[in-house]
Amino acid sequence: RRVRQLVGPDVPIGVALAGIGVGSISLMLISNFYTMPDFATTLGVMIGPVVGSLAAHWGRAAPGFVAAGLCLANVIFAWRFLPESRRAGEHAPPRKPVWHAAWQVFRSPGTPVARLIWIYAVGMLAFTCLTSVLPLFLGAEYGVTEKTIGYFFLYVGALSLVMRSIFLGPIVDRIGEAWAMRIGCACLIVGLLLYPATSSLWGLALIIPFVPIGTALLFPSTTALMSHAAHKPELGTVMGSAQTFAGIARVVAPILATRAFQDWGHDWPFYMAAATVALVSILAFRLGPVADPNPTGA
Repeated sequence: RRVRQLVGPDVPIGVALAGIGVGSISLMLISNFYTMPDFATTLGVMIGPVVGSLAAHWGRAAPGFVAAGLCLANVIFAWRFLPESRRAGEHAPPRKPVWHAAWQVFRSPGTPVARLIWIYAVGMLAFTCLTSVLPLFLGAEYGVTEKTIGYFFLYVGALSLVMRSIFLGPIVDRIGEAWAMRIGCACLIVGLLLYPATSSLWGLALIIPFVPIGTALLFPSTTALMSHAAHKPELGTVMGSAQTFAGIARVVAPILATRAFQDWGHDWPFYMAAATVALVSILAFRLGPVADPNPTGA
């Protein structure tokens, strides 16, 4: 029941965010727990664009109102059904603020946790660059409108859903989280570079899977490795710090990507995003075995 309560809000979150053209990657709080939260958010991200496109027939403001209504429903659900994570009477040790952990990422970028946070944040930067300009790119190159864009996101979301719910677990079991993360970076780079290389929708349909495959391997594996590398009392702070950097990436990426799209050409946001992932891939391939800092039995 607890898992259902945690997963339940992810569906309207994904639908609401995707309804206004924003993608969301769910936070993996439990090591090696790849399916349920990711499945729920990916399902929302898959359905949301279709809902947004259908709502666009009622006017340009309609998708925003639909998304706001879903967010409100999500707030009510969380307020009514989601319990506190801390049990009654449980003593919580003092924790360092999130800004302290964020500062440590800059101060000691060579530590395993800091490297993983940089990989996660830069991967999010590249992925958000793609999602920011994808409607503009499809509209300029293929004549896609706000009333048809939803089906492209449905295709991407369906691929991501299948990858995360069916294939991700067995892949990680076979090759490990570190190599899943590295292969995810490689797939993301290939997908970003190939987006501008095709001139037909059928060619695009063959290229699109590289990105959802890459993100499905990259983000959950990186987060799981962070949970292994973090001290148990600081796990929440580390995850919060990673989301802080990812949130900054989501703010910066649309500004950079749309400016490059407008000033340099339609292909440049994809090349720029691929270059950033290529740089951070160096960290991914140089990352050694992640040792568990927690004492046995902790």
